[in-house]
Amino acid sequence: MSYTAYFENAVKASRAIVGLPATVIKSILLDVAEAAVAKTDFLLAENQKDLDRMDVADPKYDRLKLTAARIQDIAQDMRNVAAMDSPLGNVLMQNIMPNGMALSKVRVPLGVVGVIYEARPNVTFDVFSLCFKTGNISVLKGGSDAEFSNKAIITVIHDVLKVHHIDTNAATLLPAEREATAALLSASGYVDVLIPRGSQQLIDYVRQNSKVPVIETGAGIVHAYFDAEGDLEKGSAIVYNAKTRRVSVCNALDCLLINANRLSDLPTLVNNLAQKKVEIYADEAVYSVLSGYYPDILLHKATHEHFGTEFLSYKMAVKTVSGLQEALDHIAAHSSKHSEAIITENEQTAGQFLNKVDAAAVYVNVSTAFTDGAQFGLGAEIGISTQKLHARGPMGLEELTSYKWLIKGNGQIRNS
Repeated sequence: MSYTAYFENAVKASRAIVGLPATVIKSILLDVAEAAVAKTDFLLAENQKDLDRMDVADPKYDRLKLTAARIQDIAQDMRNVAAMDSPLGNVLMQNIMPNGMALSKVRVPLGVVGVIYEARPNVTFDVFSLCFKTGNISVLKGGSDAEFSNKAIITVIHDVLKVHHIDTNAATLLPAEREATAALLSASGYVDVLIPRGSQQLIDYVRQNSKVPVIETGAGIVHAYFDAEGDLEKGSAIVYNAKTRRVSVCNALDCLLINANRLSDLPTLVNNLAQKKVEIYADEAVYSVLSGYYPDILLHKATHEHFGTEFLSYKMAVKTVSGLQEALDHIAAHSSKHSEAIITENEQTAGQFLNKVDAAAVYVNVSTAFTDGAQFGLGAEIGISTQKLHARGPMGLEELTSYKWLIKGNGQIRNS
């Protein structure tokens, strides 16, 4: 099949699912969730084919890996999405003009949503559920690393769609070959919006080469600032969770900033990280304080390149700052505008941090691990937007809609 045919079929399917009853959409999503669990052995076997081709040390390995527990979590996210109210048709504004025209502004689907992603097979389920719930068609271009996994997942989805007599082009998986990426980037007139999910390199490539409007779901270069008035017990738990809960995700901690007045507390603050063999890249002051307290094999002197790096592994930079302003300056210089956190008991300092940090999600005394649609009550998320146009932060159902104006009258004409 030609790539143009894929896109033409997606547009045709888009027209077909407009107005599909909410009860039907909910039923289909619940059935896909159940089918995913029922087909766990099949999905894991196909996923293993992909895992066998990847180095276990590759940071993408964890993202690629499916487990029975992860499939259960994916299915639950789909059930959550199914249970949520659709934003479609919601009236954002109503007004009666002096000439009697009745105006209303209502939510509508974006249309055909293209998603380019790397070794993240869960994205295939997430994107389908969110798009289908909002009347959108998903055109998926997964990476070759997850080829077997994505094909297996789309088979599960298509089997359910067929049972419900729904056009399977509602969820279109493009071939894993690179040519499909180029075709999707050029699918202006067919695809309404393109969302890249993956490395900064992938995101930059899509932004620079796409003829289709792009919503950037950026890489995460994540900081946590431990303030002069930070609580040590809270800080230790937050740093440990943000860094080690799952190192391959975009909300994992990359750089800890510590107030110079709290350097003596640093060994306690990072002590638990050694259990997970987290390598620390330390500036001079930090290196001096941690020497003899943190395992030598895990402690390194930082270079400039370590600050502003998304590690996606058990590695973290630690830098000393004189106070809030230097922390803010460092974050402004190195942040990807994804997720940033402060640990402090000073409400005024916390307020300044919240107001001055330019990021999609800004935390006070909370782990950055929560920057995820399921944790923000969105059911699931199609990505974390780091830009400011259309959507920012976790993108759920509302972020997959646009709006249109509806005008009703009784023969009004414009005279001038």
